[in-house]
Amino acid sequence: MTYRKRNSLAFWTEGLSGGDDNFVLCPPEALSWENRQLRILEEIYRVSPTILCMQEVDCFSFLKDKLASLGYDGEWVQKPFSPCIEMKDNMGPDGCALFYLKDRLQMISAHPVNLKDNGRETNQTALVCKLKVKDDDHKAIFVAVAHLKAKSGFQNLRHQQGKHLLEYLLKHAGSEPIIVCGDFNASPKEPVYADFTNSELGLRSVYKATSADQAEPKYTTWKIRLGQDNKNTESCKTIDYIWIRKNLKISAVLTIPEDADIGPNRLPSFRYPSDHLALACKLNFT
Repeated sequence: MTYRKRNSLAFWTEGLSGGDDNFVLCPPEALSWENRQLRILEEIYRVSPTILCMQEVDCFSFLKDKLASLGYDGEWVQKPFSPCIEMKDNMGPDGCALFYLKDRLQMISAHPVNLKDNGRETNQTALVCKLKVKDDDHKAIFVAVAHLKAKSGFQNLRHQQGKHLLEYLLKHAGSEPIIVCGDFNASPKEPVYADFTNSELGLRSVYKATSADQAEPKYTTWKIRLGQDNKNTESCKTIDYIWIRKNLKISAVLTIPEDADIGPNRLPSFRYPSDHLALACKLNFT
């Protein structure tokens, strides 16, 4: 599917700018920041979204500077205790970022949300922004960028973090259109997915809503890492989503690559600079 400039919304998950993260089958050259930064910028330019949401961004100043030449401005919120700062030659802490085309949208407000577990603060964050459409004073939209707790065994924590984000949006968004883009680190079988599906906000998952079988994609991440037993461990799953309120209409989605396109060494690679695939869609107000 071909995407024309300035007509879509995209969600991109970027890995950390340094370190190999045990991606043993990925060529070291493909993992280098010198290569990955070019591939990331190339992908953003190819899709040219009106709104761009990113997680694990430990290079916000770099991205803001580069994307400014394409007409973007952006906001960022850092993770409270980022593992990035422990890395050699790190670029700073990571967090969630949102970029938008300044000729199309105006930033009304941007609020960091420290996701909570039954009232207790956690190490995961979200960024919730209110944007106004410049050619229509009556149209505004809330966009949330979220990154929930990773790894198996933390289903309950992700559940509570998702509840907190939903409660925040329910309190602040009113009846305005809502988009939530996130690395949920949760399969469609987890409670947090059910909460978003059944929320009072009336949310639906873009990729599920547009699929022929009304199911999420087979995968949004597919990687091979070296395990603690020195054996390669393969992980293929869907954990990334774009959620929208029902007062938004979906006109197109970016196709998920086929198995053969990804290749036997999986993600990341020279072609795909992240271990997560980019999700994107075109939306219209109803």
